Amino acid sequence: MSLIRDNLQAVLQRIDAAVAAAGREPGSVRLLAVSKTWPAESVAEAYAAGQSAFGENQEQEAARKIAALGHLPIEWHFIGPIQSNKTRPIAERFAWAHAIDREKVARRLSDQRPESLGPLMVCVQVNISGEASKSGVAPDEALDLARRVAELPRLRLRGLMAVPAPSDDFTEQRMQFRKLKTLYDSIRSAGVPLDTLSMGMSDDLEAAVMEGSTLVRVGTAIFGRRPAQPTPG
Repeated sequence: MSLIRDNLQAVLQRIDAAVAAAGREPGSVRLLAVSKTWPAESVAEAYAAGQSAFGENQEQEAARKIAALGHLPIEWHFIGPIQSNKTRPIAERFAWAHAIDREKVARRLSDQRPESLGPLMVCVQVNISGEASKSGVAPDEALDLARRVAELPRLRLRGLMAVPAPSDDFTEQRMQFRKLKTLYDSIRSAGVPLDTLSMGMSDDLEAAVMEGSTLVRVGTAIFGRRPAQPTPG
């Protein structure tokens, strides 16, 4: 028996149930398996169970996995903050980047994206909860950044991404996700074509789906708790 396979099926069932409860079309929410800190073998196991899209947030760790699993048609998503001096490997290795929060980073990704790969799919990250510790553009600056990103030739702006402040309260979870959905709708109304809301994780995916998420990022519920990091000394 495969624990990862069983967990994956359980998550897919949660997504399907949330989609049905929200009265949405079946298949309207994609699953991104967040494989950061987990070895290539775990990714291969999830792939064998039917999962094809995986999220990483450390470029060097991801590079090792991408090389080890190059024989598999995996869709790699970079979901972590992007430093301007680390844009080239992301532009060259990934299909998606979820955390665009500065025009400088977007321009570097566009300039460094190989033409042979087609456009890099990107989302603008919004700091929807206003947390000082979180990356992301302020909500009132998101439309301007989205317009600028949408103009870049080697990128394709797909939507918005957010990581709201954690909460155990379902109503509070929905309220935070509703803020992003409202912003998403307003940017679309302003003429910027978007089709992706990247929001919702292991502990709050039901609330995210209720508020319109089209892509949920789930790690712990698939792979388990993160492996403990070794203590120096």
